[in-house]
Amino acid sequence: MLCLIMSSELNVPVDPSTPACCSEPGTKGMDYRDWVRRSYLELVTSNHHSVQALSWRKLYLSRAKLKASSRTSALLSGFAMVAMVEVQLEVQYKYPQMLLIAFSACTTVLVAVHLFALLISTCILPNVEAVSNIHNLNSISESPHERMHPYIELAWGFSTVLGILLFLAEVVLLCWIKFLPVGSIARNETTNTEKHSSHAGWQSALVSTIIMVPVGLIFVVFTIHFYRSLVRHKTERHNREIEELHKLKVQLDGHDRE
Repeated sequence: MLCLIMSSELNVPVDPSTPACCSEPGTKGMDYRDWVRRSYLELVTSNHHSVQALSWRKLYLSRAKLKASSRTSALLSGFAMVAMVEVQLEVQYKYPQMLLIAFSACTTVLVAVHLFALLISTCILPNVEAVSNIHNLNSISESPHERMHPYIELAWGFSTVLGILLFLAEVVLLCWIKFLPVGSIARNETTNTEKHSSHAGWQSALVSTIIMVPVGLIFVVFTIHFYRSLVRHKTERHNREIEELHKLKVQLDGHDRE
């Protein structure tokens, strides 16, 4: 009876004398047309569960992103604050003004970006965790992850993309501030050997910059490649599902004409 009701709602003709999809779970005594119809009915009737499974998968993905964002932001912002507090400027050395301004601005923006991502994660994560711990399929509608999806992606981008790029820039600026006064002429004017080694700090800071620039480029290329591969994987998976539905529809239409 349930099979007849579902078939009438889906506009799929069912022969009442053929109880193949309702009586026995096996395929004994079932022709090809009945098998195609049964496969179509099973696929369509499982659509509701597939939608719920997709919603739960989005919820778990949002929760994982929020957790990763909060941990990464707390860690990197803590490192940036320690770097600013613990760095010791040489009073006798005259630093370039733009270097000090760049270091101060980069540290402030880095901490602000990570704290903003941490704020979003702290506000949304408890509500998502409360729903994910309930073992009830219908409780997915109570989670705010769908409505808060732009904020979750914003926190994820601030923490893992913009925050890490700023942290790499922070390392470069810190190396310049730390190593630039080393071997300076202003502090070492006594011997000629010390004058020859006056560029040691500048060369050390330059080496750190040369190393960090390719690392930043590799990070950007990997990020772009990763997201493109992820989008391609999702697109191919959806295309395969659409092709399977289209094949079943063509098979049903062909047998109905016969």
